[in-house]
Amino acid sequence: MNPNSAETDLLPDFRNMGVVLRILVVMHLALFIYTLIGLQNWLAWPQHFVDSVLWLEFSLLPAMLLLGLANPLLTRLSYSRGVVATCALAALGGTFGRLLITPQAPDWDLLLADAIVMIVAASTLLSYFHLRQRALSPRLSEARLQALQARIRPHFLFNSLNAVLSLIRYEPVKAEQVLEDLADLFRVVMKDNRQLSRLDREVELAKRYLNIEMVRLGGRLKVQWNTENMPGDAAVPPLMLQPLVENAVYHGVEPALNPAPIQVNIFRFRDQIHLDVKNPLPPPDAVREHGGNGMALENIRERLLLHFDAEATLTTQAASDYYQVHIVVPYREITHDDAASPFSGG
Repeated sequence: MNPNSAETDLLPDFRNMGVVLRILVVMHLALFIYTLIGLQNWLAWPQHFVDSVLWLEFSLLPAMLLLGLANPLLTRLSYSRGVVATCALAALGGTFGRLLITPQAPDWDLLLADAIVMIVAASTLLSYFHLRQRALSPRLSEARLQALQARIRPHFLFNSLNAVLSLIRYEPVKAEQVLEDLADLFRVVMKDNRQLSRLDREVELAKRYLNIEMVRLGGRLKVQWNTENMPGDAAVPPLMLQPLVENAVYHGVEPALNPAPIQVNIFRFRDQIHLDVKNPLPPPDAVREHGGNGMALENIRERLLLHFDAEATLTTQAASDYYQVHIVVPYREITHDDAASPFSGG
């Protein structure tokens, strides 16, 4: 067993719309099957189903409300304690539902049975989300490996070191800064990147990468940053922005003779964070030495699914002269500071 597996076991985000919809669909489907299995008279099915749905709604909705309110506290617990707390809240919801249906003379046997049913349902759903997380979590390790491979890609490392050598004699301070940026890139991608990261840290990482490429490409590389309405405390998957700007340089600036600026636009609209990266493309008849952007984009899409489920989207738009990536994630504020800086040692 992987010794780090316990660290990757996380409860689902009960405020996430995708998680809520999955729970509602599974529970109502299970209820439908239950009413069919226990049916003895087809004529009695409508009434039996209505009674069951009534109990489910009065039990499930309060339980989901309690779990949504308690979600910030549940995330601070260990996984095993979080499972126990989730089952306890589900049992409380089941008991509450029964009391709403029969407030005058509650049957204690029924109350106990309802609580047990909700505990079993919660345990089953948590097992499903746990298996789903395990199925998607290898993408995090793959993302880290691919990012590391990109950083040590021979042409990038060779060109970066050549740029440093050309600066040492005439601009030693600038050469030192490039080496620091290069070291910071290695340090970040080699860290454990399981948890969500602050958006302003991801922007800082992307800018450090671009500082290195700017020494090599000079005036050919121009970047327009539109981040005036960016909430720096927003939670995003780590190493999300840097691969996008790297793709923009690799596929848009390098092959083009007269490239237009790369445009990065990040802003908050209502309860969503929008991130746009737009890069120029060489003319259709130009010789292209590089392949497409598919690997990095697919990896980011999988990590968005893992962290935000159905609430996050990644779309692309390709034209004859530009390529654009648009990412939307729900706004989740990181209220605690896990590390002083992603560029610190450790």
